[in-house]
Amino acid sequence: MAMKTGGKKMIRVAELFAGVGGFRVGLNRVKSKGGKYEVVWSNQWEPGVKAQHASDIYIKRFGNKGHSNEDIAKVSTKEILEHDLLVGGFPCQDYSVARTLSHAAGLEGKKGVLWWSIHRILKEKGNSAPSFLMLENVDRLLKSPASQRGRDFAVMLASLSDLGYAIEWRVINAAEYGMPQRRRRVYILGYKKGTKLYKEKIAHGAAKWLTTSGITAMVFPVKTPDTSKIKSFEIKGTLPEITKDFNRDTSSSPFETSGMMVNREVWTFKAVPDFTGEIAKLKDFLEPQNKIPKEYFIDKSSLKTWEYLKGGKKQKRKTKGGFEYEYSEGPMAFPDSLNKPSRTIVTGEGGPTPSRFKHVIKIGSRYRRLMPIELERLNMFDADHTAGASDIKRAFFMGNALVVGIVTKLGEELLKRA
Repeated sequence: MAMKTGGKKMIRVAELFAGVGGFRVGLNRVKSKGGKYEVVWSNQWEPGVKAQHASDIYIKRFGNKGHSNEDIAKVSTKEILEHDLLVGGFPCQDYSVARTLSHAAGLEGKKGVLWWSIHRILKEKGNSAPSFLMLENVDRLLKSPASQRGRDFAVMLASLSDLGYAIEWRVINAAEYGMPQRRRRVYILGYKKGTKLYKEKIAHGAAKWLTTSGITAMVFPVKTPDTSKIKSFEIKGTLPEITKDFNRDTSSSPFETSGMMVNREVWTFKAVPDFTGEIAKLKDFLEPQNKIPKEYFIDKSSLKTWEYLKGGKKQKRKTKGGFEYEYSEGPMAFPDSLNKPSRTIVTGEGGPTPSRFKHVIKIGSRYRRLMPIELERLNMFDADHTAGASDIKRAFFMGNALVVGIVTKLGEELLKRA
């Protein structure tokens, strides 16, 4: 539950997989006379590298109080300060469960450690586990893996239900709600049994909660669907059984872009955004042309390479085993439109090497790449939030980050109703 200090609500936050602090930036921007968020503990650790650049930026911006730069899988739950809200943009990897939960920490493969670290914290905290969850991931989570569409998400939902949480989720494209980037991500909110929001959710029912009264629906409106199009089903079995058997006989995931779960009962439908405000334009987030360093401009000698990589193509390719196949890809916008929200920022956005996926804009007769400060604006960070790292690293950070405006909106509604 939210703490009360001086008559105001104070929601204590633990930020996992913190990166350069996207959740913290978003929650810090919540404006309310009735309370605030305070990050009391955070963790950022990049495996396999010595230099911890993202953690260094995090400390530079927010200080090192309550900050951990250790492998989260090895951090004792006792070291994690008590908190009311756990947030994190955990990597989309392998969430499957081994034959027994006592073997290999209940994981099948090393990649699952990151999600199961969240599970471990919630389980070991017991009665003092956080009242609320706010998590973010790529939208393919809802339909992975290819061999069992939706299995990973089913395992997650079942495990959270078994820990006493009701869940809602929504795939949100930030640009469809007036933000400057076409970035589709799934946002997952959890409410612990016994909280006011848990009780409200049950009382309101699935159709009302998902379309008008829920936290996400209040700040990211959707068109109300025909209630007959809201599917419902139960996730049955133990976690190892779900891992083995969930959705084996169909080719599509049962999870749509919006949904909720209570006591393993799922309701889900394809959400259609209902936004009537102004759509953002890339040109409004750019630096003046006279402030662009020369290395960001594309010279004429490499322009044809950029055009080729951005264009559509069909090629004969061969696997290492000698199997021949035809590779094809459609054309991409070149240059990127200045009158639309930007495309999704990718981690390889930095550096001068020609690429299919990097942004290229044209101002007058000159083509150029985007600068780190512009990438920060497209994720709605403050300008130069990542200053101090190399330009390539700064672009990498923004490719991994979220659009912080989404967190602010969700945070405002959660604080109001917690």
